[in-house]
Amino acid sequence: MFSFRQRVKKGIMMKITPVILSGGSGTRLWPLSRKMFPKQFINLHANLTMLQNTVTRLAGLEINTPIVVCNEDHRFIVAEQMRQIGIDHPVIILEPEGKNTAPAIALAAIHDESINGSDSVLLVLAADHVIADAEAFHHSINKALAAAKDQKLVTFGIVPTQPETGYGYIHYDVAQQAEVYPVTGFVEKPDLETAKRYVAAGNYLWNSGMFMFTANQYMLELERYHPEMARVTRAAMAGEATDLDFIRIDAKLFATCPADSIDYAIMEKTQHARVVPLDAGWNDIGSWSSLWDVNDKDTEGNSLHGDVMMFDAHNNLAMSESRLLAAVGVDDLIMVETKDAVLVASKDKSQEVKEIVERLKREKREESNFHRVVYRPWGCFDSIEEGARFKVKRITVKPGAKLSLQMHHHRSEHWVVVSGTAKVQRGDEHILLTENESTFIHVGQTHSLENPGKLPLELIEIQTGSYLGEDDIVRFEDKYGRS
Repeated sequence: MFSFRQRVKKGIMMKITPVILSGGSGTRLWPLSRKMFPKQFINLHANLTMLQNTVTRLAGLEINTPIVVCNEDHRFIVAEQMRQIGIDHPVIILEPEGKNTAPAIALAAIHDESINGSDSVLLVLAADHVIADAEAFHHSINKALAAAKDQKLVTFGIVPTQPETGYGYIHYDVAQQAEVYPVTGFVEKPDLETAKRYVAAGNYLWNSGMFMFTANQYMLELERYHPEMARVTRAAMAGEATDLDFIRIDAKLFATCPADSIDYAIMEKTQHARVVPLDAGWNDIGSWSSLWDVNDKDTEGNSLHGDVMMFDAHNNLAMSESRLLAAVGVDDLIMVETKDAVLVASKDKSQEVKEIVERLKREKREESNFHRVVYRPWGCFDSIEEGARFKVKRITVKPGAKLSLQMHHHRSEHWVVVSGTAKVQRGDEHILLTENESTFIHVGQTHSLENPGKLPLELIEIQTGSYLGEDDIVRFEDKYGRS
């Protein structure tokens, strides 16, 4: 379990507040990454999810409770993944809509300043990066800390390992012979020849999208260079409301906020930009090929995950979620199997997976949004089979969790308990069901389901009716505050 040391008394020691931006969709990693369960919530490279690794790699530093900025749809996933690593009450700020990184950071800065004071140092991190060498990362953070305390806006520039056209670059003044260097410019993603010149020059770094500064200095610079964004974010946070572990802001006000990245809004304009070179095995896992780069491989160069067999195959990434995946005589391919989709792509075309996702969206196919397994605050369900007027789900309810009191206009439901104990409300009736017992919910009948036990409850739900969409639901009561 990850643990962090709380501030005992304000002002005794300046600690770092991690700000984790978790709003990405990760479309290039489809079919594992989807809109409602993107890559930061998936175990792609280690024993924990990418979000969890982002937090746990900070162990050993003096930090305050992390702030996670995410959207409404992902709030329960974030809360549960934080709970799994020992953070029972994280600070989770909900963005009503995506406005890019500058407003998201502003929301976190305003909140943190109100809790930890104006000199609180923010460490802004993306939720979906891989950093292999945590010790080197900590060393770079400690270098940046002194500059941040001195009211500088510090970014972490990745020492290039090759000419790369997929990243922006930071030009810095290497002549200063310091640990923290003045930034002399930010440049967009270059073509290959330009990238080669950057790497050869020795004074360019990849732009990582990680930052460190005080909450106060960030807001001062935002007010200087983007006053409307500063005004709207402060006003939106002034109307914040707490809902369980979540901080909700004024959605109508935030909708008027300009959208911009921190690079464009502040970093390219400020006179206080500094950079710390970081050489710690960083990768943003922006495509299947970059995942192959960082993963362990066999003697044939294959990175294999799940039930996979290869013969006369080389330099492939193969991942199987639910069945045997076999390949013969293929090289440099991406092969990813999930319960409801299979991707096969050339490794050098892995960036183009996003085009498949865009087509799925245009055709309004659910495979762009949902996995077959869908997570809810009470547990999850797996849509096993579906046909005309019927659907079969396997439902798992966590101990102590409860589904909302609800009803459906168009479907009836038959519940069969596989394991555990189910406490069922059906109209005015309350019943307990155990293994191999069942009940029937009529169309229009109010009902709820609760797991009163200490073990997960698993049941099979058979739906029948004229319409079986997830939006056929009327909630009357919900412990998770859903409408």
